[in-house]
Amino acid sequence: MRIGLIWVSQETDTFNPSPTTVEHFAAFGIDHGEAIFEKLGGVGSVGGYLSAARERDDVESVPLFKARAVAGGRLSADTLAYLADEVEKGLAGAGQLDGLALQLHGACSAEGVDDVDGYLLDIARRQVGPNVPIVLALDHHANITRAMIEGSDALVGHRTQPHDPFDTGRLAAQLLFKIVSGEATPTVAFRKIPLISHQEQYLTSRHPMKTWFDRARQMEQEDSRVLQISNFPMQPWLDVAEGGWSTVVVTNDDMALADELADELADLAWSMREEFQVKTSIPVAEAIRRAEAADSGVVVLSDTGDSVLGGAGGDSTVLVREMLEQGITGPALVPLVDPTIGDKLDESQVGETVTVEVGGAVGKMHDPITLTGRLAQFEPTVIHIGGDYSSPVVDLGYTAVLEVPCGIVVVTQLPGVGGVHPAMYEHFGLDPAAYKMAVVKTASNFQYFADISSEVIRVDSPGPTQSDIADLPWERIPRPVYPLDEISSWR
Repeated sequence: MRIGLIWVSQETDTFNPSPTTVEHFAAFGIDHGEAIFEKLGGVGSVGGYLSAARERDDVESVPLFKARAVAGGRLSADTLAYLADEVEKGLAGAGQLDGLALQLHGACSAEGVDDVDGYLLDIARRQVGPNVPIVLALDHHANITRAMIEGSDALVGHRTQPHDPFDTGRLAAQLLFKIVSGEATPTVAFRKIPLISHQEQYLTSRHPMKTWFDRARQMEQEDSRVLQISNFPMQPWLDVAEGGWSTVVVTNDDMALADELADELADLAWSMREEFQVKTSIPVAEAIRRAEAADSGVVVLSDTGDSVLGGAGGDSTVLVREMLEQGITGPALVPLVDPTIGDKLDESQVGETVTVEVGGAVGKMHDPITLTGRLAQFEPTVIHIGGDYSSPVVDLGYTAVLEVPCGIVVVTQLPGVGGVHPAMYEHFGLDPAAYKMAVVKTASNFQYFADISSEVIRVDSPGPTQSDIADLPWERIPRPVYPLDEISSWR
């Protein structure tokens, strides 16, 4: 069987006004053909696909196109047109395919197009025809739409948060191979739940999210007719016309069973709707004081309102401002995004003391801050991340390493990884384990600091990924939706 593979991924925060461009995709690598397998053969969803393909002797893999960007604002119209053209050209030149592994995020939007993933799926479907099976591999923070259900034969979402893209790519590929070979006939039940939630209860390692996801795993184990079950707690900063949580059940030619299980899972999520809204984050000033008073480091400070991995701009100055105002000595590691940092320091020399205004230029929700400190390093920067990180090479653009009174501020031109991976600091010869605290621009991806961190503090910071979702300017999401509105039943 000839199986095509395409991976296009970006998670959109519609409250971030800065568009995502082709440059943002290029920062994480755009590849075609065999280069996709050469670079990603052992990691991420592509690695998972290959792992499954190698278990069989009847699979010929045809890698076509890969483009991934860090989360951000809506795609520009030109960027969507570029991605759509690459998907169309790739499939048009692929020859006859027996199946398509389409790896997307599921929560991507563009200027004028709410559902980019459904849009790209439609292009793929028109290219391969109505009878070639397509299985989607998705982030479980996807917003499942009718177009995704109708255009695909089945879909598979991440089973854990933090995510395991390798697992998802592997499961989706195994399911696709079964469908193509005639070993399975998928029937899909889809339930849309009028529910959204902030990100503080998204970890699948604890209740309530664990309870919901564990039940899906139990259902898969209890009945051999169940092929795949995916719960989708949509990422909470997507203001689109079909927004909301979902659950999707795929059975082997048994629609009644799929419907029954989908109803049960929707009921279960709805029964815990208040528990999903519980906040654990603390005010900014209190978080800084607590980190400074800790007996040992590294204390991870989760900048919830400025989560680069959730689509914020990474340009919030709120935490570093509070550190300086409190006069802490830390030392702290603080990432910050400023697209103009290259121009601002163009005349500066490494080793000298500089004064520069940074931050506040991406999401338009924060004031810039003037920093004075020693310019320790300043250069165009590409970092290499080992382990299982799904994008092993990341372009940060021009990057300045500033030594300021509270520690180190790393200002990058591009969003990069938002400080969530120690590799960013290690690239500059810094040892994160030697610091008292580290700001990470994420609300839940703390796993890369797990070996050296002593504590994680979620900071109730403002911004386009803030936990106070009721205060965001919602316009397009279907109403009523809980918790923005009181609803007695998801039905």
